[in-house]
Order: sequence, then C-alpha cells, then structure tokens
Amino acid sequence: MTDEQKRELGKAADDGMRALRKKLLSPFRKAIDDYGLVARGDKIAVCVSGGKDSFLMAKLFKEYKKHSDTGVKLVFLCMNPGYSDECAEGIAQTADALGISLTMFEAGVFDKVAAEKNPCYACARMRRGLLYEKARALGCNKIALGHHYDDVIETTLISMLYGGQVETMLPKRKSAHYDGMELIRPTYLVRERDIAAWRDGAGLSFARCACPLTENGETEERSKRAAVKRLIAELKTDNPYVEQNIFKSMSNVKLASVLGYTDTDGVKHDFRD
Repeated sequence: MTDEQKRELGKAADDGMRALRKKLLSPFRKAIDDYGLVARGDKIAVCVSGGKDSFLMAKLFKEYKKHSDTGVKLVFLCMNPGYSDECAEGIAQTADALGISLTMFEAGVFDKVAAEKNPCYACARMRRGLLYEKARALGCNKIALGHHYDDVIETTLISMLYGGQVETMLPKRKSAHYDGMELIRPTYLVRERDIAAWRDGAGLSFARCACPLTENGETEERSKRAAVKRLIAELKTDNPYVEQNIFKSMSNVKLASVLGYTDTDGVKHDFRD
C-alpha cells in the first residue's frame, strides 16, 4: 500500500465515521456513560485484532479522547497469535492508514491450541490472558474488546440453545485472575450492520480470524454462531423487535419465575428454596 493510498483510506475512514456519527460514536459514548466503562485517569489497552470491529473501536476511542476530560490514556495493543506474514503486514498497514499506532507482540497461540478438543474456546481464553498480562506490563488497568450489540444477543442465544444456561456478555467485568484489571466492551451498543456500512463506505478491507483452523473449514463455534444468525433473521420476518427483546431480556430477569439460578458466589438456588 502506497503512502497516497494510506492517506486516501484514512480520509475515507474519518469521513465515514463522521457520516455515521449517530450510529457509531453516539452508542459508543452511551455505553461508556451508561455502564461506567471509563473513569478518570484510566490507562486502557485498546485491543486490536485486525478486524473491522476492533479497528472501529480504536477509531472511536481516539475520537472520544479528543473530547473527554477524563485524562484517559490509550495503548493500541495488537497480539499476533500466529498470523501469516502477509496478514500481519496487512494489519500494520491498515493501522498506519487509520492513524493508529499499534503496540504489537508475538504470542504463537494458534500452534498451542491446534490439538485442543475445542480450539476456539482454548484460543479465546489464552488470548484473553495474554492480553491482560501485556496490558498490565504496559501500566494499563483495563483492556477494551470490540464486541458489539449483535455479538451480545447471539452469545445469549448460543448460551441458551447450546449451553443450557442463561448467560450473556457483560459490558464490563473485573478480571478473576489479574488483580486490579478490568475488561470493558465500549462498542456494546453499536450494531454490526453500521460497522459494516462504515467499512464498505470507506472501501476498507480488514483481516478475518486468520486462524488456519477456520481457514480450512467451519469450526463448531462458528457453525453455532452462523445458525443463530439465521434463526434471528428468520424470527425477524415476523417480529422486527426480536433483537431488542433478546438484549433487554438480560436486564429484565425475574428470579421468582425461573426454576433456579446461581448467585455471584457460585451458590445454586432452586425455586423451592
């Protein structure tokens, strides 16, 4: 990619973000305010995987910082879990075009999880831990991941349909293994279709998972998510509010009307208690 091409892409990305301000920056700010994701003096590791979601999050964080009085500090952190040289170079060039200065580090996760029974699950856990470790070493107290609204509702249904439990992604949670560290999801209220509109409108091209396992075939995790996407699309033909209702249900759980639940201490409760 030439310097001129990078400048053109960078301008198109900025213009596209401004054009979609109400659909991108507004829900980004709303999530930060409503869920208390950013506090004064935070140093946040904005985790960039190379895909559209995390790159947009990085752009939104840069815009947020310009107009914030919280004194927040940002580190744009990119783990290389075993990308090909071509993929890694593509991520670096895209970051350069978007004006994002990446701190990149090698991890070799793909090779380590290749023999696992559920490699996607093992990969996610290992990557999360390594991101926490690197972020803490850089003086950060939070890591930010680019999960969006559609990830939340799909994960909720996957948990119910395939896991037999009611569970969802939270907008923030304290780390169970890294004291003083917290995970936040500031694009929690941003719709995937609006991220795609930003990408397509600016003519941007981003890396996918780039894992050799997913490149060579459909994994169980991706198959489940694809099935849930199809189910939601089908349900929307009769009820356009299906997605909003799934999302709202996670903050409207009536404990008196469920058979049982597990509290924050891990204690199980039964409706007969």
